[in-house]
Amino acid sequence: MAFKLKTSQKASEIFDRIEGSENLPCYTLVKLAIALSLRSDVPLKDSDFHTNTKGRELNRQTITGDADAVYKCLIELYSHKHLTDEEFFPMYVKAHIDRGAVLLDQEQRYSSDLLSHLSDIDNGL
Repeated sequence: MAFKLKTSQKASEIFDRIEGSENLPCYTLVKLAIALSLRSDVPLKDSDFHTNTKGRELNRQTITGDADAVYKCLIELYSHKHLTDEEFFPMYVKAHIDRGAVLLDQEQRYSSDLLSHLSDIDNGL
């Protein structure tokens, strides 16, 4: 069972930039990235599972914490299948982090206050 993963270099660069400009810790950004990826309703593509591992090393406990089972259930619901622990972490979690980082970057670039913007996203739906 894996307990660490490495993000893509692009995700790491996005987290570094947003961390500095928004003064938010990386692990908060990682959780936001996962949420945005799951919210997108676009299935993961094969290419989402084949990103590089030149970014930040993240610890499973720090990413999912006490909510590990909740994260696994959400990702299983999203993917419409049962995932083994090895599929869930690091494979699916990394794919959602890397894709979600790009989505988070887009949201941050087009908002004046990222946290307010993220909390208001679903109000317009």
